[in-house]
Amino acid sequence: QVQLVESGGGLVQAGGSLRLSCAASGRIFSINNMDWYRQAPGKQRELVATITRGGILNYADSLKGRFTISRDNAKNTVYLQMNSLKPEDTAVYYCHIKAKASRWEYENDYWGQGTQVTVSS
Repeated sequence: QVQLVESGGGLVQAGGSLRLSCAASGRIFSINNMDWYRQAPGKQRELVATITRGGILNYADSLKGRFTISRDNAKNTVYLQMNSLKPEDTAVYYCHIKAKASRWEYENDYWGQGTQVTVSS
């Protein structure tokens, strides 16, 4: 099995920064895309950013310029640097990966447990 452990969430004032981390462990042969999603109270989960194994980046249009996704393939870890945070960024942030446990297995989806980010005004 694959486990994802997130860290870095917390309470920050508007205009501040946070860096989220998500480390994957367990039976991992390869990781393809790594993503961050978020879900605010009463809203649907939305994609924040994606990074492919080759380093291609994709961001939600509303977040471009403030959030930066990166990954360390040697550590099976994905990061989300969040700057100039706004109260509307308050949400539970989830990491998600597509990974194969072995060369002969299909790719599966794995989710972290979520980390709360609260931005006060």
